[in-house]
Amino acid sequence: MAEDNAVTVYGSNAAITEAKKNPFSIKVGMAQMLRGGAIVEVTSVEQAKIAESAGACCVIVSDPSRGGISRMPDPALIKEIKQSISIPLIAKARVGHFVEAQILESVGVDYIDESEVLAIADEDHFINKHNFGTAFICGCRDLGESLRRVREGAAMIRTQGDLKGSGNVVETVRNVRKVMGEIRRLNNMDEDEVFAFSKQIKAPYDIVAQTKQMGRLPVVHFAAGGIVTPADAALMMQLGCDGVFLGPEVFSFADPYKRVRAIVQAVRSYNDPVELAQVSSGLEDAMAGLNLGENRVEPFGTASTY
Repeated sequence: MAEDNAVTVYGSNAAITEAKKNPFSIKVGMAQMLRGGAIVEVTSVEQAKIAESAGACCVIVSDPSRGGISRMPDPALIKEIKQSISIPLIAKARVGHFVEAQILESVGVDYIDESEVLAIADEDHFINKHNFGTAFICGCRDLGESLRRVREGAAMIRTQGDLKGSGNVVETVRNVRKVMGEIRRLNNMDEDEVFAFSKQIKAPYDIVAQTKQMGRLPVVHFAAGGIVTPADAALMMQLGCDGVFLGPEVFSFADPYKRVRAIVQAVRSYNDPVELAQVSSGLEDAMAGLNLGENRVEPFGTASTY
């Protein structure tokens, strides 16, 4: 039997030994419910209601920008939004801040995002997500990073691009292509090469082997950062993602409901250019962005718990 909390290869399903609360397989199943959807970041009850009415599969709550250290959202805001909508709710905790995660779990969030977008609480350690009953989401920029987060208990991976809300999708495309390209390389390796590859990307061998067997990440895979148009969302889906995150910048447009609705429809019809043209029509100009060169998903060493 594999070590405690180790992902093991059972056919094409992610499985795990019994955790302290919910088994990892149940958390992965909960995350699977969000496949094919758009998750919208909101900062108020009004924005959450707009996202729900526009067809978002889930909302992610963050505090309005106040400057200084960014932390988990106010539990009172989380409770207020949770009571006002019927779709699942995600809240952010700082990387490594397991007490914030404990608080978020206690207020009944459906998912916790251990978010590098917030300030970093622990430069050397991520949260041991197997200690929680709530499913976790983590960011990545390459395959090794994503599989390290899965080892720690992440039930969904978010390939992250633009962190500045500029509406620039180039970083997201770069990172998604890198993850998908490394999976394609892995698929063409023989068994001896897989051992060397797992060492090269600093990821656990058993999860690397499972990724090769499945031909994809063993958990749900979304893209985030700079996605503000239906075409952006469809691009992420055609590159192989299971869904998209929309940042709070979508609410800076004159008609945020129309934009979110268009992106939700684009995610559902990402292979239909005629439908994509229809949902893209009549939207105001997209945001002007900057070309960014800074990667911040895991800039603080090679923290890991495997």
